[in-house]
Amino acid sequence: MKTDVRKKRVPVHGVLLLDKPEGLSSNDALVRAKRLLNAEKAGHTGTLDPFATGLLPLCFGEATKFAQDLLEADKTYETTVHLGIRTSTGDTEGETIASGEVQATLPEVEAVLERFRGEIEQVPPMHSALKRDGRPLYEYARAGIVLEREARRVRIHDLMLLAYEAPLLRLSVTCSKGTYIRVLGEDIGAALGCGAHLQTLRRTAVGQLSVAPALTLEQLGALPEEGRAAALAPVDALLSSFPLLSLDDELARRFLHGQRLALGQSGFARLPQPGRVRVYRASDTRLLGTARMMEYGVLAPERLVAAA
Repeated sequence: MKTDVRKKRVPVHGVLLLDKPEGLSSNDALVRAKRLLNAEKAGHTGTLDPFATGLLPLCFGEATKFAQDLLEADKTYETTVHLGIRTSTGDTEGETIASGEVQATLPEVEAVLERFRGEIEQVPPMHSALKRDGRPLYEYARAGIVLEREARRVRIHDLMLLAYEAPLLRLSVTCSKGTYIRVLGEDIGAALGCGAHLQTLRRTAVGQLSVAPALTLEQLGALPEEGRAAALAPVDALLSSFPLLSLDDELARRFLHGQRLALGQSGFARLPQPGRVRVYRASDTRLLGTARMMEYGVLAPERLVAAA
């Protein structure tokens, strides 16, 4: 008779800043990290293409409640655009479908880049996880089916030229959610009249989080098993851009029961401006959750931390 020797999953709470390697899907990276941490509950904060590397924040336990906030956050990437060659996927994973001579000068490149700063429109690629009739677009693409897609408005906050030596163009891009860097590279190549695809793509920041302290899966696995959870950033690492609000024990108790609090009548000398805030208990500085500061000093709970 076989015995089940699998370890029992344990509660793990926090955020793993993972430096994802090339060739691994975001979901596969999540599965491996979850196994290394022996964690009960986990989720990621938006996918990175398999060919891309860099920062992939993974949420565990209570942190999964706040993953949506990073989905909405701005992202920063460094990319190498290979001018003169178009591929079926817009990156190195596709087949070459067209090639042309690269004659663009540095001033011409700089002039074209200026056109892609600020609000722009992008047509989502067929090789993407966007769904049509319940199926991701990449499934249609793999079947040789091309569907009409509506252009979407995105914002390129910063587009910096790092280096240009034809046919390679290195860029740093900070952009809003929903931006496809593959499409940006292709559109820049089209504007230069030679076509392009992405040769490399590395995500260096998500919101306030940076790749600098991120660990690889190998580095996480090399840590003593009992100490791996200590490598996670705290849950509130996802919320660092929100104003902080501390409550006394009684107000904290009521907040954790989901009650709206009339803080304007509770002796608070200074309240945050209306908008989203992160809420703590003053006595032990423990995160209680997120809330929305309303008019007239009313605090409306949103997502609560069960372990608080």
